[in-house]
Amino acid sequence: MAITQWILGIRPDYDGLRIAPVMPESWQGYRAVREFRGVVYEIEVHRIGAGNALSITVDGDPIAGTLLPIRDQERVVVDVALGSLSEV
Repeated sequence: MAITQWILGIRPDYDGLRIAPVMPESWQGYRAVREFRGVVYEIEVHRIGAGNALSITVDGDPIAGTLLPIRDQERVVVDVALGSLSEV
């Protein structure tokens, strides 16, 4: 549970499923399938740069923040871009 909730960053929340990965920069990404409140979430995380900045799309639509709202459907596709392309 510690790996999925804190390293992969897939955590249940009262208002939905929170996505906040904190994975090593050497990892290129991962895929995970998580059932939450009767909905199957297909989550794919891609590292695009250094750091832990996030850009999340749900079924192709960008969302603000890290909370996936509760959906009334069977399957949800989540794409996460992790890191920043800009150099600091």
